[in-house]
Amino acid sequence: MTGLSEILLLGDPNLYKVSLPVTRSEWPSLQPVVRKMADLIVAFRVRYGKGRGIAAPQIGVLKRLIVLNIDKPVIIINPEIEFPNQDKFSLWDDCMSFPNLLVRVERYQHCHLRFLDENWKQHSWILEGDMAELIQHEFDHLDGILATQRAIDTQSFRIINI
Repeated sequence: MTGLSEILLLGDPNLYKVSLPVTRSEWPSLQPVVRKMADLIVAFRVRYGKGRGIAAPQIGVLKRLIVLNIDKPVIIINPEIEFPNQDKFSLWDDCMSFPNLLVRVERYQHCHLRFLDENWKQHSWILEGDMAELIQHEFDHLDGILATQRAIDTQSFRIINI
């Protein structure tokens, strides 16, 4: 099982870097990274009782790669995101890179996600609500943006005991 110490924590300079696209030729060499990411979601859930996704930059791999685990693991390669309208909602966001901190942010209510799967097949999803929020959170990691940078204001932070 992968150790949670492999997740980069708030303040690590690598979390603020923009990730590069995954090329088809390098995809086979990223299989161990995908397994590690999937294992980390499971380990994080065991330790903290939450965690639905992780982006490769959170383990120091600056590639446009996300692993989700809602009902089953889903691999998202080179995602692109669009927002069909300006409808937003606010929520307390959490992150594996700062497990004891919640940040009040605004996210778009709906999004259109396009990505490649592990077989290099193109997918297109229309998401709303908590799934749209989750994808926006993970996508931000690929651009070196943390929820702390999206805080609504200076009072939008809450320490939690877990």
